[in-house]
Amino acid sequence: MPTETRPTPAELHAIDLQERVVAGLHAAGHEGTPTALEPMLGGHSGLTYRIALDAQEYVVKAVPPGQRSIGRHDMLRQARIMAALADTDVPVPRICATDATEPGWFAMELVAGESLEPVLDDPAVEPALAAARMRRAAEILPRLHRVPLDRLPVDGDPLSPADELARWSRTMGAVPAELVPGADRLERLLADATPEAVVPVLVHGDYRLGNILSVGAEPAALIDWEIWSPGDPRVELGWFLVFADGANFPGVGRIVEGLPRADELVERYADGGPTPRDLTWFDALGRFKMAAIMGHNLRRHREGRHHDPAQELLPATIARLIETGLDRLC
Repeated sequence: MPTETRPTPAELHAIDLQERVVAGLHAAGHEGTPTALEPMLGGHSGLTYRIALDAQEYVVKAVPPGQRSIGRHDMLRQARIMAALADTDVPVPRICATDATEPGWFAMELVAGESLEPVLDDPAVEPALAAARMRRAAEILPRLHRVPLDRLPVDGDPLSPADELARWSRTMGAVPAELVPGADRLERLLADATPEAVVPVLVHGDYRLGNILSVGAEPAALIDWEIWSPGDPRVELGWFLVFADGANFPGVGRIVEGLPRADELVERYADGGPTPRDLTWFDALGRFKMAAIMGHNLRRHREGRHHDPAQELLPATIARLIETGLDRLC
C-alpha cells in the first residue's frame, strides 16, 4: 500500500495561516472567494504572501513559525505605523486586517509598482527613470520627517546619533576583524566626532528605492517598516545617499549613468531650507552601517549558519564602504 504523506510543519503553518487570514479579512468586511496564499520573494523579517478575494489583492506579512512577535518580527508594530500614516501625505499601503494571536500577521492592500534599487537589483532600471525616482524619493522624504510624533504610536525613546552608532557598532563588533578591515578605525573616528542630536522625527530606518514602490517615477508606497523609530532625520538622509552611487558596491552593484549627485539630493531634500548640519558624518555612518550588515551576512555564510555563495562577492564592497567612510572623516 502507498505510504501516507503527512504535511510538513511549514505546510501545516501555511494551511493554518490561510484559514486565519481569510477569516480575518472577512471579519474586517472584505468579502470574496479567496485564492491560495502565494509566497512572495524578498524581505528578511517575516513571511510575505499574496492573496486575493475575488479581484481585490492583498499582501500578508506573518511571523515565521517558532518566532515571537518581537523586534523585526513584530508584524503588528509595522501595521500600527502604516495605519497611523494613512491620513498623512506619506504614501503607505492601506492596512486591511490584523491578528495579534501568535504567530501574528497583518494584511495590507497590494500596491502596484516596482521596488528596485538601481545600483544593486535586477532587472536594471533604465537610467533616466532611476534618476527621476531617486530625485522624487529625496523630495518625498521630508513628508515623513514632518509628521508630528504625537500622532504616531511611538513605543520607545528617540535614537540619537550616538545611539545609532552604538547600535551598528554592536553589529560590527560581532564580525571577525579580518572581514571588515579598517572598521575599528572608522568606528573611533565616528565616536570622536559624533554630532549632537536634533529634534527627533519619524525615521523609517531603511529609506531607499528598494523599499519604495514606484509607478513610473512617482512613489506609490513606502514599505518594510521593520525598524521605524523616532530619531535624527540626518541618519535617514545619510543612509539614502549610500545608494546614490554604484561605485560604493564593487562586485555586487552597477554604475548607473546620470544618477543625481549627493549634493543635488540633499538640496531637493532641503527644498530651499538650510542644508542639514554635519552630513559628512552621517554619510560616513551610513557606510559603516552597510559594511556592518554585509560583514554580518558574510560571517553567517562562512560559519555555515546561512549558506549563500553570493556573500563571497561582498569583501570588495565592504572594503570600499569602509575606505570611503574613512575618507570622509580624515
